[in-house]
Amino acid sequence: MNKTTTTTSSLQMTRIIPAAIEEVFEAWTNPEILSRWSAPEGIEHISYDVDLRVGGAYTLVMKTPEGQLHTAVGTYKEINAPHRLVYTWDWVEEDYHMGIETVVTVELSAIGEHTEVLLTHELFPAEEAVQGHSEGWTSCLNRLEGLFG
Repeated sequence: MNKTTTTTSSLQMTRIIPAAIEEVFEAWTNPEILSRWSAPEGIEHISYDVDLRVGGAYTLVMKTPEGQLHTAVGTYKEINAPHRLVYTWDWVEEDYHMGIETVVTVELSAIGEHTEVLLTHELFPAEEAVQGHSEGWTSCLNRLEGLFG
């Protein structure tokens, strides 16, 4: 079951991943595994720096086929392994910088041998940002599912 809901300032997606909840949580927090799925299809991973603790920061650097860098940054607000992860999100590059920290909440629930992922990304400053991130997250979740499928 894949479901996406958007408003003018938030998006919410549900995806069933064919893996145990612990594996999915690790895929969301381990830089080595993050590098295999957490950028939209066609985007190259440059580096992932993760300080996985409440108050710890992360930096994800990606490069488009045209050579343009996209650097996502934020801070972990809540870590409840393997069920919940909350962190802020913004872009460093001026063209994508939102001016405020948006918030990403990842909630994982075991469903037999599978895991339901409920992703909520909220507090966007404009509807255009919601649409762009909806496309990006859809592509990322496709790649995450592909790791285990």
